[in-house]
Amino acid sequence: MNESNLGRMLLSHNFQVSPEFLPALSREDFMAIFAAGLGDQMRCHLLDNPHWIVEILFPIASGASEAINSFTPQQVGELCGRALAAKRQPSSGKSDILVLGGLKTTPPTSDSPMALQPGNWGVDVVETFSGEEFLRSINWDTMIADKPAAAIFRVELSVGKS
Repeated sequence: MNESNLGRMLLSHNFQVSPEFLPALSREDFMAIFAAGLGDQMRCHLLDNPHWIVEILFPIASGASEAINSFTPQQVGELCGRALAAKRQPSSGKSDILVLGGLKTTPPTSDSPMALQPGNWGVDVVETFSGEEFLRSINWDTMIADKPAAAIFRVELSVGKS
């Protein structure tokens, strides 16, 4: 991968279901899901950061002359959601997976290389019983109201059986 044409996405994990319903994941297990699920087209690294768990480096899709093996942040989010859904099937019932991404446009809060930097995507990967209720609880519509559409994405998946 050409380093100058790479996008950077940092993932956190927001586990909103009971461990009896769906086992909690260690940081290492969370990272392994994406390392396996995203294949050789992207690089995944475990981060030493209290909030961010996984760094994903991916070839950026840019304009009309997009390379075959390049991705938009939305596409990476969708691949992340599918990778997690493939590994996180509850034994009974259903749960939702949300992948909520936002482009960092403000100065970093830390000078650590593990911190989210301007131009990076911060992505909250949420496992919850109800995606709709979770989005309402964080006031998602209000939170994104003043952001350009190109600076956010949302992926929603349901897993299991109703």
